[in-house]
Amino acid sequence: MNPQALWKRYEDWLYYHAGLELYLDVSRMRFDDPLVETLNPKFEKAFKEMAALEAGAIANPDENRMVGHYWLRDPDLAPAEDIKQEIIEPLKQIEAFTQKVHGGEIRPPQAVKFTDVLSIGIGGSALGPQFVAEALAGNSPPLAIHFIDNTDPAGIDRILSRLKDRLSSTLVIVTSKSGGTPETRNGMLEVKNAYERQGLNFSQHAIAITMPGSKMDNLAKSEGWLARFPMQDWVGGRTSELSAVGLLPAALQGIDIHGMLAGAREMDAATRIPDLRKNPAALLALSWYYSGNGRGEKDMVVLPYKDSLLLFSRYLQQLVMESLGKQNDLDGKPVYQGIAVYGNKGSTDQHAYVQQLREGVPNFFVTFLEVLQDRVGESIPVEPGATSGDYLSGLLQGTRQALYENQRDSITITVPDVNPRIIGALIALYERAVGLYAALVNINAYHQPGVEAGKKAAASVLALQVKLVETLKSAGQPLALNTLAEQAGAADQIETVYKILRHLEANKRGIGLQGDRAKPSSLMVSAG
Repeated sequence: MNPQALWKRYEDWLYYHAGLELYLDVSRMRFDDPLVETLNPKFEKAFKEMAALEAGAIANPDENRMVGHYWLRDPDLAPAEDIKQEIIEPLKQIEAFTQKVHGGEIRPPQAVKFTDVLSIGIGGSALGPQFVAEALAGNSPPLAIHFIDNTDPAGIDRILSRLKDRLSSTLVIVTSKSGGTPETRNGMLEVKNAYERQGLNFSQHAIAITMPGSKMDNLAKSEGWLARFPMQDWVGGRTSELSAVGLLPAALQGIDIHGMLAGAREMDAATRIPDLRKNPAALLALSWYYSGNGRGEKDMVVLPYKDSLLLFSRYLQQLVMESLGKQNDLDGKPVYQGIAVYGNKGSTDQHAYVQQLREGVPNFFVTFLEVLQDRVGESIPVEPGATSGDYLSGLLQGTRQALYENQRDSITITVPDVNPRIIGALIALYERAVGLYAALVNINAYHQPGVEAGKKAAASVLALQVKLVETLKSAGQPLALNTLAEQAGAADQIETVYKILRHLEANKRGIGLQGDRAKPSSLMVSAG
């Protein structure tokens, strides 16, 4: 396409939101008019489905749940007064609690004020808060935040060692919707143990964010934790950032949560417009559909050209991949949908994988995130007529052009700066894009049967571990690996048996293995 035609395509397809000063450019996605015409009926259907979703339709039939994260930033849209109050009251509680913590009215027994926040959660209970903290927390926040987002003992130790003596002035937020998430429970127990080792009362430092009546809620209530904040039944983990899950830790860091909510509300209004060209989320969904032929055949590479947006791709991994990665469509037909998401940041990736993006396997499309403001304050010239920020902008434009010249598609989102309104708007934009794309390809974006299957499989491994140890102790003598598996009723799981025992031995858990390590079936297993 010649430069004049390309410029015309840019103008024809450019979206601009005046209130947010946000640009969306899909002109370097090479979809054509016939495809758009073909998809128009699908978009009409998708817009109606999204309207029904916001009106309170059951969108998660597996759990008989509504999906109402849009109501979080505009409670007046909630389909019932009690649901409206489920939004308004927690927000008031967050504001009041934060004010008391910052003012020292709520304080730890051994310190004048809380100095740090330790957030324990996984998945949507961690990724959103981490992204927002990286993007928006100031250099000297009222409380510095730390995350335990895995059940890795060494990782937990590393975080606790960083806190050291400040554990006595650390506020612990434990986030689990059901209260039964194993990774979160494990992190809570590890941290509780660390407090007890220092002679500290964990309950006087602990906050729960969970569904009312859950295991976690009951535990926090019985132990007299410092506070409890509700998670709504109709908010999924990957869309929970603008609930107490994300708002409480953000507020404690001094982040303007009302700005985040306002930005999301503005974007929600824009993405409700039932007109493809005037709806930025629909333009994203169109681009994703075109690139992957409606089957997710290409990956989404997210390149934010701003250090503070580094974690945006990690946040989007769960939002996009958990929502769209589905084996069956709504009719029960196997479709194996999904869009893989990865990315780091520009211009770091100029020196990492842009070489492959430019000349390697064309199995992707890129989303550039451009931030117009380089920094607060003036920049020095690093060479005549150019600043560091000019270089960053030039590298983005150059990479975008180089990719397009080699038939590699890209989307560019441009924002004025990184602030709470913009972060809220980006979260809302992608939440809606995921919903619209799911409607286009006829899948349910709001359930995750694969996640539940993985949890059940992990639980069965742990149950087998208990059985193996009991069987070995009952035998009272070393057993051959195969014999132990048979006696434990797991002859058909011999590989899993071997890996369980190897793990127990490595961690000095009373299991010994003798024999040729290169031939596991020859091993003898002993206890003690």
